[in-house]
This record gives sequence, structure tokens and C-alpha cells, in this order.
Amino acid sequence: MSGRILKLGIPAGSLQDSTAELFQRAGYNIKFASRSYFPTVDDPEIECMLIRAQEMARYVENGILDAGITGHDWVVENNSNVQEVCELVFSKVSRRPVRWVLCVPNDSPINSVQDLQGKRIATEAVGMTTRYLEKHGVSATVEFSWGATEVKPPKLADAIVEVTETGSSLRANNLRILDEVMQSTTRFIANPASYNDQWVKMKIDNIALMLQSCLAAEGKVGLMMNVHREQLDAVVAILPALQTPTVSHLSDPDWVAVSTIVDESVVRNAVPQLKLAGAIGIVEYPISKIIE
Repeated sequence: MSGRILKLGIPAGSLQDSTAELFQRAGYNIKFASRSYFPTVDDPEIECMLIRAQEMARYVENGILDAGITGHDWVVENNSNVQEVCELVFSKVSRRPVRWVLCVPNDSPINSVQDLQGKRIATEAVGMTTRYLEKHGVSATVEFSWGATEVKPPKLADAIVEVTETGSSLRANNLRILDEVMQSTTRFIANPASYNDQWVKMKIDNIALMLQSCLAAEGKVGLMMNVHREQLDAVVAILPALQTPTVSHLSDPDWVAVSTIVDESVVRNAVPQLKLAGAIGIVEYPISKIIE
């Protein structure tokens, strides 16, 4: 052990559980205590702190934290000078990017961003929205929304800029999307000065490697089987469409072992084909990490 400590920000709120689950799969067990903003982790070289994702980039930029997990949208919103170490495509609902969208009521006469000239827009992302309007040459009042943004049009605002994954909440509140302001995914960010330190950089890069390996393994499984050499070409002809297989010698020179990693969704169709082609002893097994 080096005796040094990496100060790591864990996003409080909607990303908290999914972040902890990802870290656990990567080998880092994070435990949350009631009413405490300092989770424990089974790595004595890491000190965790719970911070809202909206504020994470600011604290990392200022060096209060060496690194943290937050959305790219909040890096943009805060115009923060941070090092984006890697992208981590996960969220509270899906593995798709979240979208910040410009919305108006279904019966609103507003049909384009230009129609917002002189209007009022409610959003949690004031900086992002202001820069978006400037890009389109539109002058409007942008007000910070403390929550329940979807219910503010038309009485409290003419339009909103809101984050969505599925769009269901927008539809439930009788809103339609005019434009997409930006897409965002989760990022592992670091303080630039901290990241220039060799020990900190190695620690952060190692964590990033393990987190990315878990995400790369999602939806993947391993397949292994035994194949007589006479049927090898027929079996391999099925597998290359999935991923280049590994062929290993067995003690019986007439037989080989074939293994590969495939998308779990193709297994139900591939396995019957492999059996017909001559593969036997077919085994499917889970994959927890893929490191390339």
C-alpha cells in the first residue's frame, strides 16, 4: 500500500444505486450508511463521498475531489474544466444516453426554437439552455426550475428543457418535443492536476479499466463445445458471424475444444445450429468482465 488516498465522488440520487452496483461488479464493494455522506469501500486507498451529480464536476474541478462519476450534461452545464477519463454508458433506467429536450404543450402555437423569442423557459439546466438559445439567435427568459418541470407549461412557462430517457413523463404531461438540446452519458471525470500525478492517474485508470470491463461484458456469454475435426469447419462457419472462436487441442487428436464469446441474444438460435453441425458438450457460461 502507498499510504495515499484517492478522493472519489459517488453520485447521490438516481445514479447512486446503479453506480454502486457497477463498482461491486468491478470488485469494489461500496456500503452506504444511513444519514452519512461518506460511504465505505473495501479499498483502503479510496475515500468516497456522496455528491449530487449536478455538483460533481464543480467539486472535481476545484480539487476537493480527485475524481467522480457524473453525467456529461452536468460537465457542460457547469462549463467545468475536468478530465473526462472514460464514458460509462449506464443510467437509472437503461443503457441508452439520456436526452435533454425542448418541449411545449401539445396545443401550443410554438413550433420551433425561433418561436421562443421573448418567451419564458423553465429548466434545471440554465447554462446549457442559455447557450442553446444563443446558438440559435433567440433571446428568451430562462428560469431555474427546482423540480416538477413538466407541469409548468403553459401557466408558469411557455416551454421547458428537460432530461428524459423514455419520454413517458413528457407524454403523460401532454408535452411534445420540439428539439433535442443534447445527449448525455455518464462519465468518469478527474481533476486535471490530480490526473497529472502518476499515482492518482494509475489508480483512476485502474478503476476505469475495471468499470469498463463490466459494461463491455453486459449482454455477453461464453460458449464452449467439443468438435470432431471433421466437423470443425462446419462449426466454425457458424461462429465467425458472432466472434472469432478459439480452437484448442484435446488429448484425443481427433477432437478439439472450441470457445467464443457471443451476444446472449443469439444463443437460442446458434446452439441448435452448432449441434446440427456436429458440436457436442455445448456449455453456456456467464461473463462478468471483458478486458480488451
